[in-house]
Amino acid sequence: MATDTLLLELGCEELPPEALNALSDAFAEGIKNGLEAAEVPFGQVHALASPRRLAVQVTELAGKQPDREVERRGPALAAAFKDGAPTKAAEGFARSCGVSVDQLIELETAKGIWLGYRERQTGDTVSALLPGILHKAIGDLPVPKYMRWGDTRTEFARPVHWLVALYGSEVVAVETLGLTASRTTYGHRFHAPDAIQLAHADDYASTLENAFVLVDREKRRERIREQVLAEAENHSATAVIDEDLLRDVTGLVEWPVALTGSFDERFLEVPAECLISSMQAHQKYFHLLDDSGQLKPLFITVANIESHDPDQVIAGNEKVIRPRLADAVFFYDTDRKRTLESRLPALDDMVFQHQLGTLADKARRSEAVAAFIAEQIGGDETHARRAARLAKCDLITEMVQEFAELQGVMGRYYATHDGEADEVAAALEEQYLPRFASDAIPQTAAGKAVALADRLDTLTGIFGIGARPTGTKDPFALRRAAIAVINILVQGELDLDLRELLTRAAEQHGELPEGDTVVDDVLTYMLDRFRAWGQDHGISAEMYLAVRKRPVTRPLDFARRLYAVQAFSRREEAAALAAANKRVSNILAKQDHDGSTDVNGELLGEDAEQALFEALGNRRESVAPLLAKGRYMETLDALATLREPVDRFFDQVMVMADDDAVRHNRLALLASLQALFLEVADIAELPQ
Repeated sequence: MATDTLLLELGCEELPPEALNALSDAFAEGIKNGLEAAEVPFGQVHALASPRRLAVQVTELAGKQPDREVERRGPALAAAFKDGAPTKAAEGFARSCGVSVDQLIELETAKGIWLGYRERQTGDTVSALLPGILHKAIGDLPVPKYMRWGDTRTEFARPVHWLVALYGSEVVAVETLGLTASRTTYGHRFHAPDAIQLAHADDYASTLENAFVLVDREKRRERIREQVLAEAENHSATAVIDEDLLRDVTGLVEWPVALTGSFDERFLEVPAECLISSMQAHQKYFHLLDDSGQLKPLFITVANIESHDPDQVIAGNEKVIRPRLADAVFFYDTDRKRTLESRLPALDDMVFQHQLGTLADKARRSEAVAAFIAEQIGGDETHARRAARLAKCDLITEMVQEFAELQGVMGRYYATHDGEADEVAAALEEQYLPRFASDAIPQTAAGKAVALADRLDTLTGIFGIGARPTGTKDPFALRRAAIAVINILVQGELDLDLRELLTRAAEQHGELPEGDTVVDDVLTYMLDRFRAWGQDHGISAEMYLAVRKRPVTRPLDFARRLYAVQAFSRREEAAALAAANKRVSNILAKQDHDGSTDVNGELLGEDAEQALFEALGNRRESVAPLLAKGRYMETLDALATLREPVDRFFDQVMVMADDDAVRHNRLALLASLQALFLEVADIAELPQ
């Protein structure tokens, strides 16, 4: 079957840069899904995009659907003929197939013989299929906000101006968003503004590159990266390339040209984070560091034009950034005229959640919990209290209201300026750590206490008012909060009981609509998060379930058990012992065993059961001190030696003996085997 390349391009006004990747990927996915649903063979699907276009290129696309043999089944043969003559059922079926009764066939199935019809259906061409596929793909795009233009009711993310649809060198007749497809595209708005006629779909990327448009997103992004790094090297500096910023810049330009500008060194008196936020958020500039990691008074901008006078472009950017940085200086100077403590009354006017009160209420609750945690981990209770009290004060500073991402960071700077203790100042920034699963955790005791207290307050409060997260909605980011608590406790090696912490946090709220169950509900929710936590650390769901069967409420202990089970699963004996434990569980469940592990040695008549009894006694004695110290890996290593006596027991001993006393004794022996492993985890959950 002959194949060729399909090209679809939707030209428009500049699309939102933060949405460009999602729109491009969804457009390509929509076309791919449409072709797959139509069963048209194709090679690769390439998502291409620039600020002024969304495009999809499909290679080795067949010109039509394959022809198919379609089989239709009609009435049963017994009902199709009566006395040798066709019945109305047979005649009606024949009419529906467009043939006479004598052209029908007999279809023999397991359920009998039926009247049927078989025909070869010719596949539709790509030209016939494409209008429907394109219409659905565009309709399914994740447009963040629709807009209208002109006097039409057409809606899209931005006004659309042209549509290209080529199959090989032929234009495909499709229409969408009020546009009729052609082979006409457009290059760079300034470098190549005239219409361009595409001869073939394969020529798309190269033709646009000649017209100063890099339509391949990845190629454009990497060219920006290379240019920024080269500019930094030319100025003996190191460029800091934030991937989110790089994504946005890639979505802003079609023909990137990196240029380096400068700003007055006096601005460096302001904390570097303020200047960086201003440069990134407002101007999309990359900042530069010197050899000691300090901010240099330089920035790199990526222009969307190859100027004959780049100095003019640089000067324009320097002129724009100057008032932005001056604003940062003004905010910083203004904020330092008042202490953080003086802003505490303003927290009474900022609502955290209407049923849970203001930020001042939250601060008071967190203060009590942070002090308790600090005491538990050997920290300074006074520092934890102070940090929790001031934790949200920087939210009402000029700087943070302008740059929300600086919350905590500015708290640290302002606290230091106010003469607060170093640990208190550090805790104001550390309260937001970890921000994501792989982020660093707080390093100071006060930081850990406040970070935990703040999240525990949110979790118990939101659950307590019945607003727990759903599969699609988590407006208070409770999943992230739960994972953060786990990471702080595990990575910080804080052996704290989560139930105790949640109880203390819930008590600070007073009356909650679901106060009676909130601790259990949040505890279950948080321990369930260990499944995702484990997967991030290479621990399977089976290993998680093995530990989850135990009533473990200390996350550090939970994690140690997970790592122990993971290590045990790699042992040669693991599968056999897991199978044996599964077998034991099934036997005990079927016999409705009362759980007794008291074994009467005088009733052990078989050598194999005596050997298992002795082995269990020896192992129980040897692992007791290991379990007391939480050394679960060593415990399971020791229990792995039970494989031989366990296998021998099941090979040679009939558990379900006729004698009731002997049978009960053997069940107790198996229960004691199960109980010994359950001191760590239920290894019956492991693959067998």
